[in-house]
Amino acid sequence: MLFLLPILLSLSSSNAKPIDPLAANAGIPQVRPAAAVGKPSSEGVTTFDGVPLAQIAERPAPLAVAAAALDRAGWTCTVDSAQAENPCENVLDGDPNTIWHTEFTPTTTDYPHQITIDMQVSYLVGQVTYQPRPGGGNGGIGQHVIGLSGDGTNFVTVAVGTYIDDDYLKTTTFTPTNARYMRLEALTEAGGRGPWTSASEINVYGADGPPPSPAGKGAWVLTIDFPLVPVSFANIASNGNILAWSSYNPSTFNGGAGAQTVTATYDRGSNTVTQALITNTQHDMFCEGLSLDFDGKAISAGGNTNQVTSIFDPGSGGWTRGPDMKIGRGYQSQTTLSTGNTFTIGASWSGGEGGKNGELYSPATNSWELLGGAPVAPLFTADAQGVYRSDNHAWIFAWKGGSVFHAGPSNAMNWYGTEGGGSQTPAGTRGGDPDSMCGIAAMYDATNGKILTAGGSPNYQNSDGSTNAHIITIGDPETTPGVEKIANMAFARAFHNSVVLPDGTVFITGGQVYANPFSDDTAQLISELFNPATNTFTQLAPMAIPRTYHSVAVLLPDATVIVGGGGLCGQCATNHFDAQIFRPPYLYTGDGGEAPRPSITAVSVGSINVGGTFTATTSGAVDNGFSLVRMSSTTHTVNTDQRRIPLTPTGADGNTYTLTIPDDAGIALPGIWMLFAIDGAGVPSVAQTLKVTP
Repeated sequence: MLFLLPILLSLSSSNAKPIDPLAANAGIPQVRPAAAVGKPSSEGVTTFDGVPLAQIAERPAPLAVAAAALDRAGWTCTVDSAQAENPCENVLDGDPNTIWHTEFTPTTTDYPHQITIDMQVSYLVGQVTYQPRPGGGNGGIGQHVIGLSGDGTNFVTVAVGTYIDDDYLKTTTFTPTNARYMRLEALTEAGGRGPWTSASEINVYGADGPPPSPAGKGAWVLTIDFPLVPVSFANIASNGNILAWSSYNPSTFNGGAGAQTVTATYDRGSNTVTQALITNTQHDMFCEGLSLDFDGKAISAGGNTNQVTSIFDPGSGGWTRGPDMKIGRGYQSQTTLSTGNTFTIGASWSGGEGGKNGELYSPATNSWELLGGAPVAPLFTADAQGVYRSDNHAWIFAWKGGSVFHAGPSNAMNWYGTEGGGSQTPAGTRGGDPDSMCGIAAMYDATNGKILTAGGSPNYQNSDGSTNAHIITIGDPETTPGVEKIANMAFARAFHNSVVLPDGTVFITGGQVYANPFSDDTAQLISELFNPATNTFTQLAPMAIPRTYHSVAVLLPDATVIVGGGGLCGQCATNHFDAQIFRPPYLYTGDGGEAPRPSITAVSVGSINVGGTFTATTSGAVDNGFSLVRMSSTTHTVNTDQRRIPLTPTGADGNTYTLTIPDDAGIALPGIWMLFAIDGAGVPSVAQTLKVTP
């Protein structure tokens, strides 16, 4: 059953008040005019990211949001600590000027702090809002845990994370759950101001219906609150955690000074989110080109600061500044090549319009080089906004011999060579598929050159999404690939995301039926699963949180998916400061219980050359073999890192299997990979990390 929460419907209402330029900049005066970053002069005046301000709804007032909450009459609360004049009952009185505050005199108590609300009867709930004290000040909740219970003793965690440090209403949405008790546990103060916790109002919201059985549908589980709108995600190779970032500001990207980026890290082990402001590279990394190199380092190039390169080292956890690109870019696509270099192309969103030909980064020389023989024009779409949009978000894939295959979103496809001064060769068209901007392209079987493309819209915005899907099969560079039209997706989509799963299926999530940035109208809440055995799509469990423009998704080492973000439009109605974990259907039995999982108990090597052989030992028989899925990074629907290699054992000694890596670096792209074992029921193990080297 599809469920929608009342507050989500109100947030995206077309009747909401339009946003003004200052509110779109999160109340911050614009520092750099649009012309300074090579963008249309209307930016920050009448448009925001090319979207008329009149089309972007301003966020609702907290009292308007609270009107949709459950009636709190008769509810009670208990806390671990309270100042006598600031009891917990104040969070239930409907008066935003009264607060609960932990004790601060004559003594203080340290974290954690808890407030538990007894709703007196059980409700199906799907959302909690927390209103910090008016005007901010000490006690704002930072790191937190939200739990639900039927008996007041046994609590199930439905959300974790960190709230942003401001005084606006905090919203946590989660999968609908029956509960009588709600507990909000504060682990830190949002601004690090001391050991206190305070709250003005806390509300709980009902849901329209429960989620379906996870059998065959999967399930949305833990919500992770971020202190920013996550517009970029990257797997951290050293520990499997998630690095997220927004822009110079946690809630907007327009008009900044171009000197910093707000980031946050989700630690999967401790279930906590920590934030960090990156200033040493003098780089606003919003709308960057992004890819992971052979060592799992994230190469972030261009964007709001349109020529700067920043490099994240998963070992140290720090960023360093790389060389500037030769051409300013924003919204480009970028991929790590089989040679170890990095190729980028396109991106007229910033740095001026047109002429964004290919460029090559060499880690050996730590420099960028223009590729005059790799012109951008052959990949243009016929976008209504012209080149400002038509060279954005190319679907590019590193392949053999340092080559790059361009699959879209234009109907025309191309091969790019990166040796010498570069080259470009037409590769035919994607059949009758129109231009499909902000659609998806995913290499689900690199060994056989298989790429799924699906959805997208002819124009970047104000354009109908598509249900079209195709399989592209690539072979040797500069040859015409095979293109097969397959059954359509169930739902039209643009601004959606795709994640290649260990079993070769592809998870497709979010997006809109009608591409309209900074709006959740026509948001598609039902995800789909592509099955390469049948070339068909299956509908999955609906999500509670719209994931539209600026949403992201990547695979996690435990074979689940993290999906987050959407918005980044200042004080607008559609900012989503969160992510949620999806457990695919393969993790459940036919009756909806959790499936028993195989495990990899040993791997003979931690690093292996392309073409090398190694062994993996498992807890039991692995009838469906193994697979490798490369760790990845993503922004703006583009993920050029992810690819999957199925591995069939060439020998076995009991539960110890012999496996061989493909012998071409264009297929087994060197980098950090996740090795999964898959049992006879199709259930994957938790991954072991394997580094593939040239």
